[in-house]
Amino acid sequence: MHKALFVCEILLNIFSHVDKLFSSSYHPKPLGWKSLAALARTCKPFHEPAMDLLWADMHGIVPLLGCVTRLHPIIYHNSKIYLWSSQDIEPLSEHETRQFLRHATRVRSLHLTSSKHFHLFANLPIETCIFPSLFSLSFIVDRPHAKHLHLFLSTTLRRCNLSVIYPDLKYIATRFAALEHLSVEPLSIGPFDDCIADDLPLLSNSVRLCKQLATLCCPPLDWAAWKHISNLPTLLTVEISEPRGGSHWPLGLDTPNFPPFRNLTGLFFYVNTAGYTIAIIQHSELPVLQEFVMKVSVLPWAEAEQLCRALSQCKAVQSLKHIDITSAGPTVGEPSSGSLTVITQFFCFNQLRTLQLDFSHCCFNLDNNLLLEAIESWPYICSLELVDEDTVPTVTFRGLLTALPRCPSLRRLDMSMDAVRIDIDPTAESFQHTTLESLNLTRSRVADPEAVARILFSMFPHIDEVTDPRAPWGSFAIAMYSQTQWDEVNMHLNIFNGREPQSPESE
Repeated sequence: MHKALFVCEILLNIFSHVDKLFSSSYHPKPLGWKSLAALARTCKPFHEPAMDLLWADMHGIVPLLGCVTRLHPIIYHNSKIYLWSSQDIEPLSEHETRQFLRHATRVRSLHLTSSKHFHLFANLPIETCIFPSLFSLSFIVDRPHAKHLHLFLSTTLRRCNLSVIYPDLKYIATRFAALEHLSVEPLSIGPFDDCIADDLPLLSNSVRLCKQLATLCCPPLDWAAWKHISNLPTLLTVEISEPRGGSHWPLGLDTPNFPPFRNLTGLFFYVNTAGYTIAIIQHSELPVLQEFVMKVSVLPWAEAEQLCRALSQCKAVQSLKHIDITSAGPTVGEPSSGSLTVITQFFCFNQLRTLQLDFSHCCFNLDNNLLLEAIESWPYICSLELVDEDTVPTVTFRGLLTALPRCPSLRRLDMSMDAVRIDIDPTAESFQHTTLESLNLTRSRVADPEAVARILFSMFPHIDEVTDPRAPWGSFAIAMYSQTQWDEVNMHLNIFNGREPQSPESE
């Protein structure tokens, strides 16, 4: 055997590629497992590195229970090891626990979605950690089995994903000061749970004990927790998710002044209403923020104005590159004559690469002149999506012809326009946007499909068809009418591109 293969680092590098082998069976990587197991049996120098990788990433604890002599024939009596039942099996003895722990020390990442075998550890001392080298834990089990969490809490833990705000959460934050990733996403199968609301103070208090977080995903926090995380130089990403069916604000009436987030680059809100998000943005300075996402169930027009104004004032002018504000809820409120045009609030973000606005009246007052001003404000824009079912579009082909030469990096465009009005002659005015790869104008009405197709063919050489990748939000009748029109446009595009045209009936 070559001398290089006696170097552990070289073996680990080679074996790590073996570990990535996949097959089509139930388990995510059985082929890699079989190969590593074979390598471990090959010779003594191969054994330890192969075994470390073999057990490093575990989905469930069944394979480790299979190392227990008493349980092995029960688990492996057929090929479907994940269907065995431990319901009537006695807990592990002291000797059997040592058999289980023999390889548990090698586990670095553990993903648990079931608690049905936890009773086998009933005889273990309460201070026992059965995975002492664990780096990442995903504990997605229901609340009644939270008492077993301590068995999996290793002092080496850096990533922790929980499905419940457990009583041990404060203990986790205190004991594991080096925790870098904390995710608490309660399993919500119904309306907002009072139990979740009662646990929110515990969540906020626990977060305030974390000193080295890089990413945080959790339900809404209170002001004190926000002030704490704004002081964390390690923090890069925050994601706030509200349980479905309720909006519980733990902020309180006092609004402290907290320092700027020094290194926060990603801020994500998945909420039922926008009030909580608006309050946080209004009191935050985000000088290096690169991505802002808000998915909200209901976004009244008044709150949309407040949100966009607050976002434009959060000190992220030179850094923000991606904005996504989406609401699939009903229209609430109408713009008045004095209402601002929300898109103008984003003109200050001259580093913008992606802008997705999908809510009622987000295109209010958007015309050819305003579109040109917007595009000139975003010289690096790559993706522009403006989805508004409630505003009559006034941007025309003339507006596109004028604005698009200013954004040479644009690859995706999704918006409504006045496609009935043909105000350019493609044979007389020559311009081609050679980087655009995806075009969706299907919410726009069309009067002359052939003329529209000819314009698109002349302007966008890489657009073979105009399609909507999403389900339409508007009324079914309007969506079907527009789709029929755009099917005709695509049929003409096929002809201009020298392809055999397909009628909608043949698809």
